[in-house]
Amino acid sequence: MPRYFIQLAYNGANYNGWQEQDNTPHTVQQVLREKISMILGEAIDITGCGRTDTGVHAKDYYAHFDSAKNDLHLPSSNCVYKLNKVLPYEIAIKQIYAVKPEASARFDAEWRSYGYYIHRQKDPFLFNSSLYVFGELDIELMNQAAAHLLTVSDFTSFSKANTQTFTNNCKVTEARWEKLNENEYVFIITANRFLRNMVRAIVGTLLEIGKGKLNKEQFKAICESRNRSEAGMSAPGHALYLTHIHYPETIFNV
Repeated sequence: MPRYFIQLAYNGANYNGWQEQDNTPHTVQQVLREKISMILGEAIDITGCGRTDTGVHAKDYYAHFDSAKNDLHLPSSNCVYKLNKVLPYEIAIKQIYAVKPEASARFDAEWRSYGYYIHRQKDPFLFNSSLYVFGELDIELMNQAAAHLLTVSDFTSFSKANTQTFTNNCKVTEARWEKLNENEYVFIITANRFLRNMVRAIVGTLLEIGKGKLNKEQFKAICESRNRSEAGMSAPGHALYLTHIHYPETIFNV
């Protein structure tokens, strides 16, 4: 049976994250599964590239599914158009790719990038898409601390407890604050994998450094402690975006 990758974006403000669960209604996965099944006229199971928490957004997200139809990736199928027509406005399909039968949107991802957005001046047009941070922030000091993340292997200090993951080891290859304009900044972080709540916990801790409540040495000690209670509060989810996922080209060679 043919396997497909579906590339999409979603605004997660009104959803309980990506992951479909019995006790968690109205997730992105649930809505997408139902609409794809309806359009294709067959029961579809869909697997995402990873979880996103309640309220978190994705500018670039991938999921895979199997279908009896063999032309869904072709423009002539109009599948992208048909899905976008029935999906709610918060979910948009970008493209559908034919992939190898064993390809996995979750396990074949080589690295992922997130962006966390903050603004320094109250803005009525950013309140639900960026975090308003009042007061002075030492962005340079926050970047110096963020650079230390590239040397860390175990991220238990920034992970949600009791997640039943096999390991809390991650390889971070990029972690920095970038100025967008006089009012807005984004924290960009790239890694081979992320733990639950990891980015939000890192951002919350870096903001403590920017406000002068922690120093670089304390941040390093927090990383080494492998104790979530030592790190700062998790930043709110509404300002976090999954921005990019990279896959090996070989899985698309079908």
